[in-house]
Amino acid sequence: MAAAKVALVTGASRGAGRGIARGFGELGYTVYVTGRTVTPGDARGWDGTVLPGTVAETAAEVTAAGGKGIAVMCDHADDAQVAALFEQIEREQGHLDVLVNNATYIHHQLIEKKPFWEKDLDAVKILDVGLRSAYVASWHAARLMVKQGFGTIAFGSSFGGSCYMHGPAYGAQKAGVDKFAHDMEHDLRGTGVIAVSIWMGPLVTERSLIARETNPEQYEGFIETAENPEFTAHIVDAISRAPNRDELSGQTLIAAEIARELGVTDRGNERPSYREMLGSPRPKNPAAVY
Repeated sequence: MAAAKVALVTGASRGAGRGIARGFGELGYTVYVTGRTVTPGDARGWDGTVLPGTVAETAAEVTAAGGKGIAVMCDHADDAQVAALFEQIEREQGHLDVLVNNATYIHHQLIEKKPFWEKDLDAVKILDVGLRSAYVASWHAARLMVKQGFGTIAFGSSFGGSCYMHGPAYGAQKAGVDKFAHDMEHDLRGTGVIAVSIWMGPLVTERSLIARETNPEQYEGFIETAENPEFTAHIVDAISRAPNRDELSGQTLIAAEIARELGVTDRGNERPSYREMLGSPRPKNPAAVY
């Protein structure tokens, strides 16, 4: 019997990461889920309410969905903890099929309609956990995946990589991970490992549901057609198996569009692309300068 595929989803105590981990569980993966929350109460929604979710709860949901969930408490701002995480995966599984870089610092003022200088300076931490942390995890994953000759490195991104969304720090983080996928593909070419960035649409998460209540005029319409985060996992799995995976590598892909191309649905539903409203990803650039 073939060994189960192994995925690592970073930042999976709640939100997008929690759903993505569940999605891999539905596909029978062994899923390592990381986060800092081991007891509820560490995170709060836009209205100040305590958000549910721990890494152990997510791991249990992965197992209940049909996979095997493994919870690892990991602060992705700490390089030593990240290194230990990958050592654990290699020691316990011997391989890693998929890395989804999802861990992102979410500032409590993220969706406030204020210019960046009127928000706390702490908002810039998204460039530490969200951008730098994704590079560090990808560095470790690439060293393991290239050695084994296969693997997929995926970045959770959004239309904020192109349009104004939640301010310049958020936008820079999304544009940054898109560029990571683009440039990592160049280095990974021919190794059997691919890198992609996924522009997810609005997602059904704990925070987005609170956002609909606190800013109904801005979020009500989006939530009606929002994607379940499990959808993202199913897309990444389909990309990893696609005959044209090498061609897709290095691209920033709109989730709804690549899902249609690969025959993936969100619980039987096709989701809209917001390309015309929010912008398009940059195409791959064949130029290379050393």
